[in-house]
Amino acid sequence: MIRLENLTKQYGKLKAVNAINLHIKPGEIFGFIGPNGAGKTTTIKMMSGLLSPTAGHVTINGINMIKNPESAKKNIGLIPDRPYLYEKLTGIEFLRFTADLYHIPSDIFKKKADHFLEMFALKGRANELIEAYSHGMKQRLIMSAALLHDPPLVIVDEPMVGLDPRAIKMVRDLFRTLSENGTTVFMSTHTLKLAEEICNRIGIINHGNVIATGSLEELKEAASIGDSNLEEIFFRLTDEGI
Repeated sequence: MIRLENLTKQYGKLKAVNAINLHIKPGEIFGFIGPNGAGKTTTIKMMSGLLSPTAGHVTINGINMIKNPESAKKNIGLIPDRPYLYEKLTGIEFLRFTADLYHIPSDIFKKKADHFLEMFALKGRANELIEAYSHGMKQRLIMSAALLHDPPLVIVDEPMVGLDPRAIKMVRDLFRTLSENGTTVFMSTHTLKLAEEICNRIGIINHGNVIATGSLEELKEAASIGDSNLEEIFFRLTDEGI
């Protein structure tokens, strides 16, 4: 589903992302973790076509992002950490706008919009301007928009920012359901407990380099730690612990 080959982004002498290689399978929930400034968001922007790599390739569902960006992007539902929305639109108008971009027929849009507005507890606020929404509501709206076209890949940057405990549980369960139905979820997060709970595999990036990938058990072996949690592994491998 996702193949990153020698993916690199350089700013002057700084390599924000340094020749990383990753292969994520269909239906996998892949957690991408690392300290601030490690290269997580830069990687996600290159994966989603928002940023051109200095070198290397991004392939999404067999489609080269550089050669066929429009086709590749149709396979992605992107949920950024900071939702950028047209705040003078209402919630339902923004969903309609998004649906038009993906050529979703009106009858199908109505069913999907009703489903996601209900799921994300926005149905009662759908006709209000987005500028009146809280950060958590905006985050839930952008999640709804990202899922409208049934993408085979969902890319998420810090999915739980601004969400209350009920919404966090709902999103966690949603990701599991998507995975069970064959959707790939690539998730960057600082919430190590979340990554530990739901991810099939985890990649750790530090100073632009992917330093370890694998299941929790494989990461324990890489860190030479026996009975430990992801936080201890993270600190050991990134030298961020005290």
